[in-house]
Amino acid sequence: MSASVAVVIVTYNSALEIEACLRSLDDAGEIVVVDNASQDDTCRRVQASAPRARLIRNTRNLGFAAAVNQGIRATESPLVLLLNPDAVLRSSLEPMVQEFLSPEVGVVAGQLVDPSGKPQAGFNVRAFPTPLSLAAELLLVNRLWPSNPLNRRYRRLDLDSRRRQDVDQPAGAFLMVRRDAFKQTGPLDEGFYPLWFEDVDLCLRIRKAGYTIRYVPESVAEHQGAHSLRAMPLEQKHLAWYRNLLRFSEKHYSPVACLALRMTVIAGLALRWSACMLNAERRRERQGYEAAMKHVVRRRSRDSALVNVPTTV
Repeated sequence: MSASVAVVIVTYNSALEIEACLRSLDDAGEIVVVDNASQDDTCRRVQASAPRARLIRNTRNLGFAAAVNQGIRATESPLVLLLNPDAVLRSSLEPMVQEFLSPEVGVVAGQLVDPSGKPQAGFNVRAFPTPLSLAAELLLVNRLWPSNPLNRRYRRLDLDSRRRQDVDQPAGAFLMVRRDAFKQTGPLDEGFYPLWFEDVDLCLRIRKAGYTIRYVPESVAEHQGAHSLRAMPLEQKHLAWYRNLLRFSEKHYSPVACLALRMTVIAGLALRWSACMLNAERRRERQGYEAAMKHVVRRRSRDSALVNVPTTV
C-alpha cells in the first residue's frame, strides 16, 4: 500500500471483525483505530493484531463522524482511507491512489463485495438523494415497487460495476479522500449522530467545492455490512435515521422542499406505525416509530436544528 495513505477505522464492539480488517493492512503507512467506547475486547484485539497501529480510545460513543474526524487529525498523509472494521481488503489500493494524480479528484471509492464475492449493488454507489427519491423511500414505494425509476436512479441499479467512472455518493465503508478536500470543505459533520447521512453530506459538499468523485472497481474490499447496528436498540435506529434525514434536507434543500419532506416523513411514519399495529410482535418497532414521530413534531426551525461544523482538520 502506498505510504501516502493513512487508514482511519472507527470501531464499536467490533471484536469479531477488526482482526481480519487489520491483517489486510499489513503494508499500510499510517493506521489509526478510533474506538467509540466498545464494551467487548475490541481494543485488546487491535493492540494484539496490529501493535504499530495508533489506538484512540473514547470513553463514550461520540458517533461515527466525530470519531473519523479524530482519526484524520491524528494522521498526516495526503490521502485518507475511511475503512469500516467489517471490511477486508482483497486487492491493492494503488488503482485508487493513481486517480488522485488528477488534481480535480477529491474522493475515490473502491468496489465493495459481499463474502460470496458479489458486488454490493445499491449500496456501494448511489446518486445524491433528492426530495422525490427520499419520499419514495419514506412512503414505502421502494419496498412495494423496488424497480421503480426513482429507486433505480437513486441506488444506481444500472451501474456497470466493472468500469471506472465518475459517481455521486459512494458508501463511507471504503472511501479515500484527499486531505486538501477536507481542508477546503471541512470534516465530517458531527451533527449526524451516531451515524447515517454523514458520508452523503461529505460527498455532496466536496462535489459542490468543485471536486470530482471516482469509482475504481480494481480496488476491492469484502464487506459484511451493518455490524455496528447489531447492538443498537431499534428505537435509537429509527430516531437516528429520521433525525439525520431531516438534518441533511435542511442543509441542502430549499425551505419548501424541507417542509414537504417533513410532512412526508410524518406520513411515512404513520404508515409504518399502522403496519406494526397488525403484529403484536413488532411492539418495539412501533415504539421506535413513535419516538421518531415525536422528534419530527418537536423539531424546531432550520437555524436551531443545525449545529456548528468544525472547519479545520
